[in-house]
Amino acid sequence: MLSVLPYTISFLLPPLVVAGTLWGGWWTWLPVAILYVGLPLADALLRLDLAHHSADGADRLGRQTAFRIVTWAWVPVQTALVAWGVWLAGTRPLSPVEMAGLVVSLGSVTGGVGITYAHELVHRTGRFELALADILLALVSFPQFAVEHVHGHHRHVATPLDPTTARRGEGLYAFLVRSVVGGAGMVWQIEAERLARRGASRWSIGNRALRYAATMIAMPIAAWCLGGWPGVAVFAGQCLIAIVLVQGINYVEHYGLERREVAPGRYERVDARHSWDSSHRVTNWLLINLARHADHHLAAAKRYQSLETTDEAPQLPAGYATMLLVAMVPPLWRRIVDPRLPPA
Repeated sequence: MLSVLPYTISFLLPPLVVAGTLWGGWWTWLPVAILYVGLPLADALLRLDLAHHSADGADRLGRQTAFRIVTWAWVPVQTALVAWGVWLAGTRPLSPVEMAGLVVSLGSVTGGVGITYAHELVHRTGRFELALADILLALVSFPQFAVEHVHGHHRHVATPLDPTTARRGEGLYAFLVRSVVGGAGMVWQIEAERLARRGASRWSIGNRALRYAATMIAMPIAAWCLGGWPGVAVFAGQCLIAIVLVQGINYVEHYGLERREVAPGRYERVDARHSWDSSHRVTNWLLINLARHADHHLAAAKRYQSLETTDEAPQLPAGYATMLLVAMVPPLWRRIVDPRLPPA
């Protein structure tokens, strides 16, 4: 049971968002400082966590309910946090510094942690956990992730067909535009093909892309009802930060890694060489082992607590949190990461 405790550190962030906002002024930026300064420092100071499990050990870990409860419990916490932030913006005057701090803090939590939990849940098969994932994704206006990631990214990763695989030499900012636009187009294509196989129209009510569009219209309306136009601004701002953050992590996870084309339009199978791994301890606690990414792509059904370090995967020199900051300076990113890429 104690082994689950490190993965609960994310639950410290929502109270810090609330406390920082209530204290006012520059305190609203406290969660941002912890995530983008404290987290990289903690990763640098603590030794790596090179996790390897026996088959029986991984199976036992995967069956432990406590790890599942962590992901389930995050959903009401994030829902309450976003609702509180939207409501507060509509009822309490905030200075520009406080408004910006609230938006960036909220988006960093809902994007960095919330979408990571949604990522874990969209890979499950039960309706309950899939519904929880939908709630988390609706709270950041990114419902397309549920289809695009599972049915697009995992199929086409490390190929030119995947808009969320960063190409060798591609800068973060160009990638952000391409990944968001391309991901939306991929969802429409996936749904059109799925419905065509069933003999249904792409404009039918069964098209998840249309339902997602309705969700993205409904959520700002709900924010307006709760917090007026200031509430809409906070909701929209934290959505933007969250989406940029998750796509930034996508950038780090697969940058420059390519599957060999074995025939026109056909590629070799995904293996450990096609994802960047990181064994930095604190980031993996916060992101529930997302940085053990090669193992996730080899066995997407594995629950986060069972994921292992994959020795054959390319290794990043720092945790995902640190590398995301590096990616914000494209020349620095290329200087550090490009020499670690396999030959073109």
